[in-house]
Order: sequence, then structure tokens, then C-alpha cells
Amino acid sequence: MPKVVLVHPEIPPNTGNIARTCAATNTELHLVQPLGFELSDRYLKRAGLDYWPHVKLHCHEDIDTFYQVCAAQGGRKIGFSVTGTCSHFAWQYQEQDWLLFGCETQGLPADVLAACDATVYIPMGQPAVRSLNLSVSVAVGLFESRRQLGYPQLPPR
Repeated sequence: MPKVVLVHPEIPPNTGNIARTCAATNTELHLVQPLGFELSDRYLKRAGLDYWPHVKLHCHEDIDTFYQVCAAQGGRKIGFSVTGTCSHFAWQYQEQDWLLFGCETQGLPADVLAACDATVYIPMGQPAVRSLNLSVSVAVGLFESRRQLGYPQLPPR
């Protein structure tokens, strides 16, 4: 199953919302430090509500530590960026993909984009809108990858 990676996230509620999405989909969440908040931040916890025990959370000291884990586990690093070269709808996802997202104010750093196996973008119809909210972008990317890979629909509760 693809994994979600946040490189230097800054806003606690976004990370909390992403953690909730990862918990709901049983998706690993990898956070690459430095973070713009403490993991004990009340806003982070509030956004994730009571779902934190269900999050498969992995924290990495820095990008090089993350790269070591990624190399050991295998899989492609797919960077999401407004400068991506392929629509995320056209990209063919694989089971072991790592879906990388950058911080809210600057996106993925240039060196991280250069280290990615591919970069994708989320198409938007309004040129005046620079980007989507980070938690929305993660959900869009994660659910498209899951759809392509045929993850079963869960029955309504």
C-alpha cells in the first residue's frame, strides 16, 4: 500500500487531518523533521481527535534518515508539486510508492524533488489558485492511488 510522507509540515491541524485520513485508510504516515510543531501540540491532537492510536506513525530525524528507510523498504518516491511533470491521474501508482508532500508554505524543497523518481501535480481549473490545502492534496493523491490499485470499497456503517 502506498505510504504518505510529509516533509517539514508546519501547520498542526493539517497534519492532524492527514493523520486521521491515514488512520481511516490504514496508511502509514511518515513525518520528516524538522516539524513546525511538537507532536504533543494540542491543535495537532484536536485535528486528529481520538484517531491517533490508529495512526501508523513514523518520524524521521531528517530527510537522509527517511531516504535510508525508503531504500531499505524499496518503492518509488513520488513527489507532489505544482511543478510536477505528470498529472496524478495519469500516473500509474504501484503498491510500494511513497507519496511525498512538502510544507504548506513552500512545498517540497528542490533537493527532495530532484531525489524523487517522479513528480506529479493535481490539476486545477483556476489558474489564480496557487495550490490546494495540504490535507486536501494528501487525500486527493492517496485516494487516487488507492483507486488505481483496486483497494476495496468499504461497506457503509
